[in-house]
Amino acid sequence: MKNIFSIAKQLLTSAFCLFPVILLASCGSSSPVIIWTDRPEIVSYVEFFNVAQNKAKAVVVYKEKLAVPLPPAKDEQNPDIVIGSYLRNSRIKKNFAAVDRVFNRSQINPSSLYGPLLDYGKVNGRQYIIPVSFNIPTIIFSQKNQELIPESIFIDSDTIRDVAGNFNQKSKEDVFIKMGYAPSWDANFIYQIAKSENAEFGEKGNAFSWNDASLAKTVTYLKDWSQGKNGGTSAEQDFSFKYLYAPKQKLVDSDRCLFAYIKSGDFFDIPSEQTENISFHWLAKDEKIFVNDDITSLGLYRKSKNARAAYAFIEWFLSESTQRNLLERSMRMNLDTQTFGICGGFSSIKSVNERVFPSFYKTLLGKMPQEDSLVAPLALPSRWESLKERVIIPYLSEITGTDSDAAVKSIDERIATWRNQFN
Repeated sequence: MKNIFSIAKQLLTSAFCLFPVILLASCGSSSPVIIWTDRPEIVSYVEFFNVAQNKAKAVVVYKEKLAVPLPPAKDEQNPDIVIGSYLRNSRIKKNFAAVDRVFNRSQINPSSLYGPLLDYGKVNGRQYIIPVSFNIPTIIFSQKNQELIPESIFIDSDTIRDVAGNFNQKSKEDVFIKMGYAPSWDANFIYQIAKSENAEFGEKGNAFSWNDASLAKTVTYLKDWSQGKNGGTSAEQDFSFKYLYAPKQKLVDSDRCLFAYIKSGDFFDIPSEQTENISFHWLAKDEKIFVNDDITSLGLYRKSKNARAAYAFIEWFLSESTQRNLLERSMRMNLDTQTFGICGGFSSIKSVNERVFPSFYKTLLGKMPQEDSLVAPLALPSRWESLKERVIIPYLSEITGTDSDAAVKSIDERIATWRNQFN
């Protein structure tokens, strides 16, 4: 049983056309629910669904970069349910049917889900996609340095800057031998700071828009941090080259640096024996956490031919008891590719995070933020991962550097290049 999940993932990623056939053989003659997903965990969930109840059966089709192949090609069978990231875009009403009846005709109460994430899936007051799971930006540090850091579940960038600056230490040769934290170490940290400063990255056509003034403010803030606390980005990068080559949890435990940035799901994926001396706070601004962009959501495909059975799966999946069973099953099977929580993140169901997760992840007890702390991303283009990787991240990395007078290519210029190369 230990390798079932890894085998399923290989089948999904290399031969997804074959995998539904394998599952269909066990579904009987009734029409199964066809689920398109970019989350390998759904294979295990569907296996459990097919065994656990007899209202409906389901099959899985893996689709890498799920938001891009919608709608299906003419010769392709339509999905009934779509589960994955970046489903919230301008095509949401063309791709999905409103699913308000999930709350009107079942025992699922909309108040059981996080309000900001539920609103993320609404258009004109109607629910088109429902959040499944999410991740939040996390700052980790060694427990031996706990007294240096204010006691809270939140930490903001000003606190990181000031506490990290006080941690810095130089040799007699005036070279850093300890550096608390540097923005240039992780472009994803820079991106999260930009979000928290209301950079307002959002869909515009097949690219995106942003708030120029807020982004300029972010750039100034981060350059001042690097120059004022760490002697500039060259010094930060020199230190990184010399010392920062181990996994993040080992770096903060080594006492060379004080903080590291990581996505919550990535942190809790680390084996517990490697994090027993590590603490964490949620990266926030005024106790508001800007949720990572890759929220996993589900939607009922607009041209579904099996909506009744699809609703049966959705109602089964979005319950505390089901998700408790899924977590217990995953732990019990000790799957090789087991990932954190539900679909690699926190559940969209509040009670699952508050009552169930601490049973499996002890360090989460008393650490979950309230729903009014969460800020969902804006609607993002279906190819957001590519745009972020090839446009935003390189731009932010270059524009926040302090040690070069070379002109930095603008975001608009980078978008034009991206369109020419990847469209």
